[in-house]
Amino acid sequence: MTHPSPWRATVLTLFPEMFPGPLGVSLAGRALASGLWQIEARDIRASATDRHRSVDDTPAGGGPGMVLRADVLAAAIDAAEIGPDRPRLLMSPRGRPLTQARVAELAGGPGPLIVCGRFEGIDQRVIDGRGLEEVSIGDYVLSGGEIAALALIDACVRLLPGVMGKEASGTEESFSDGLLEYPQYTRPQLFEGVPIPEILTSGDHGKVASWRRAQSEALTAARRPDLWAQIPPKIPPKAPNRPRRQKTPKNKTDG
Repeated sequence: MTHPSPWRATVLTLFPEMFPGPLGVSLAGRALASGLWQIEARDIRASATDRHRSVDDTPAGGGPGMVLRADVLAAAIDAAEIGPDRPRLLMSPRGRPLTQARVAELAGGPGPLIVCGRFEGIDQRVIDGRGLEEVSIGDYVLSGGEIAALALIDACVRLLPGVMGKEASGTEESFSDGLLEYPQYTRPQLFEGVPIPEILTSGDHGKVASWRRAQSEALTAARRPDLWAQIPPKIPPKAPNRPRRQKTPKNKTDG
């Protein structure tokens, strides 16, 4: 019986020493050490062909900064030899925002190839020619794609089977159902004069679930109206259909 290959992240970067970085500790690190997932950091500069190992050049049309060359990056992608079933991602502030739903899709697959840009960006021709999906982790600019790649990988790894202690840990948290997570409490019962909400210690699981749902809804509506707008409105239950009374036909009398 053959076992499926572990989830694998292949990262193309100018700074392979940044990996696994924080992914080598805590839950992700233990899972990495036990073989639940793998990471390969490949140096883009290894695909440079000149003696200076140049990877960038000035932007066509002028402007500040440098642009990662299409020929060098394309060669690095080709050298990775990833299968067609693996997504090819480019961490980019102009990409589609990363969502929990997309993270779940990526975690459910064989694992992506992730390109980490630097400088002013990368040549558009390699984005188009190698089918790179641009992904953003927020509306801000980082020095490079490495930190964004670490965030994406961490979000995926924690969803892999066997990584988290309890399955519920991955289902009762922010964005799992389109809502922000409800507030959490633990001992001591009283902290600086503020007690744990009484309902959470009532032992009534139904009431606890209702309270948590209401808290999640209130937080989402207040802090993320964009998410709240996507939540389908609650539809009140339909009244049960009552059988219609049949009309008694009037007796016709002979004329």
